[in-house]
Amino acid sequence: MPESIRRRAREDRDEAAPRGRRSDAIENDGGIFRKGFASLTELALSGVQVTACAVDLGSGKVLFSVDDHLSVPTASIGKVLLLIEVAARISARDGSSTESRPRPVRPGPGAEALSILNRTAGDEIADSGLWQHLQVPALPVSDLAALIGATSDNLATNVLLRRIGLDTVRARAESLGLRRTLLLDIVREERGPDDAPQLSVGSARELAILFGRLHAGTVVDETTSRLVRGWLSLGTDLSLVASAFGLDPLAHVEADHGLRLFNKTGTDAGIRSEAGVITGPQGGISYAVTMRFNDAELSGRLAVLDAMRVLGTDFLEYVY
Repeated sequence: MPESIRRRAREDRDEAAPRGRRSDAIENDGGIFRKGFASLTELALSGVQVTACAVDLGSGKVLFSVDDHLSVPTASIGKVLLLIEVAARISARDGSSTESRPRPVRPGPGAEALSILNRTAGDEIADSGLWQHLQVPALPVSDLAALIGATSDNLATNVLLRRIGLDTVRARAESLGLRRTLLLDIVREERGPDDAPQLSVGSARELAILFGRLHAGTVVDETTSRLVRGWLSLGTDLSLVASAFGLDPLAHVEADHGLRLFNKTGTDAGIRSEAGVITGPQGGISYAVTMRFNDAELSGRLAVLDAMRVLGTDFLEYVY
């Protein structure tokens, strides 16, 4: 990893570290999301670092923001950038990005989507994901992407990154106009002094806009955006903001009571992060929320989870 990237990540980490004070920049357009606003303010006063942004999908108007310019650690959310690069390669190499071809939600039988990748000892990693618990030694690229979307699979992430390369993912993010949102490294059990200090960093504003663009089909092209949305709609982690939406964690690809969701979460010690899109009968929101907190006591973690659910309840009321 270039030293400039590593240095910038450390500077952003230090800048955004919790300081035991409330946010200096909480904006709540028109007084909506009042319960979430009050809950986040209480957390900020207790020393939790909060960054958040919510954007109306119809108008593009920022509805709610809390220090959304800061680049903060987002744990696994940076894997979305990897999925975008994978989808763009499938779209381009399988010829499915042309306007005249059908645009499936799932990849077709193209060569890139079905390329088989083997797991190696160097890729092995614990924590999130299913592949580490399976016997199969190799899987197609599209299946690995689905595992990442569904379970944030760490092993699948490392195998795909070995194939694609971090520099390529970084270049794709830059081409999308992302400056404060990066996937910095592979997934590691421990991070040494020569490793990136975080798996990924991101700003709430950039992430909310990126997810809005995925919804609109303008991330690279419509086919790429559809592929990424399809993988993310498999996500089984509805424990944070999305816990308020009442959806089945294991089956919400289709609309349920008029609600549709695709999201990505990030979880690490003292970090809870989520970005997503929720749409309903009355409209839609793209959002991103990250909280950094003292994880020494379970009560602190539970307070963060409660606040994220309260904010999700406000989002639900807005779209439903």
